[in-house]
Amino acid sequence: MNIIQATNYQDMSNQTAELIIDTVRNNDYVTLGLATGGTPKGTYQQLVKDHQLNQTSYQHVTTFNLDEYVGMRPTDPNSYRYYMDQYFFDEVDIPEQNIHIPNGMAEDLPRECARYEKQIDDTNGIDLQILGIGKNGHIGFNEPGTAFESTTHVVELAHSTRKANARFFNHLDDVPTHAITMGIATIMKSKQILLLASGEDKAEAIRKLIHEEVDEHMPASVLRHHSNVTIIADQNALVSA
Repeated sequence: MNIIQATNYQDMSNQTAELIIDTVRNNDYVTLGLATGGTPKGTYQQLVKDHQLNQTSYQHVTTFNLDEYVGMRPTDPNSYRYYMDQYFFDEVDIPEQNIHIPNGMAEDLPRECARYEKQIDDTNGIDLQILGIGKNGHIGFNEPGTAFESTTHVVELAHSTRKANARFFNHLDDVPTHAITMGIATIMKSKQILLLASGEDKAEAIRKLIHEEVDEHMPASVLRHHSNVTIIADQNALVSA
């Protein structure tokens, strides 16, 4: 496990973007696993800036997002599809058919999970997966106690996760209770993983990830069993590491 200490959030975003850009430019075909939320927003801003200034192309890139809320339409401003369109997809030249996000409106959710998992497998897996980390150690929406062998599935969101995401909604009650998420086994099949962390509120999760035993009650700890993981975190997130 490689650890890169960034000076601050902007430096973390810049370094992450540079790694992604290098991967995109130097491969004829690339599959990216993408995350949402506050942590990767700066990274997407840098990718868009590079695309505008240097014309880095995403024509040959396929993407799979980690998760989507159940019961939320793609056009809802709080959906992860809307987030991705706003901060990345609408600003670069990635083909629409290369974009994949779980369908939170699917009538048959188990079937949708199986479909999404098969799509990932059919593209020979994810080359570079971007992850954030929750205060409780979740990756994707895999909450503490999720089996390490889990594939794409529906999860009930922990209260702490819904509370953390409530800043994007008008009220806590508006935050969905369930989501579709890539499973831990799905994430672990990625060839390379970049985990991003910023701020003192993530410091305890990063400390546990690095130093404590691998345990399903700390989902991110499984990454210590992956052969190619890089943590890019700012000084505040690494204060306890």
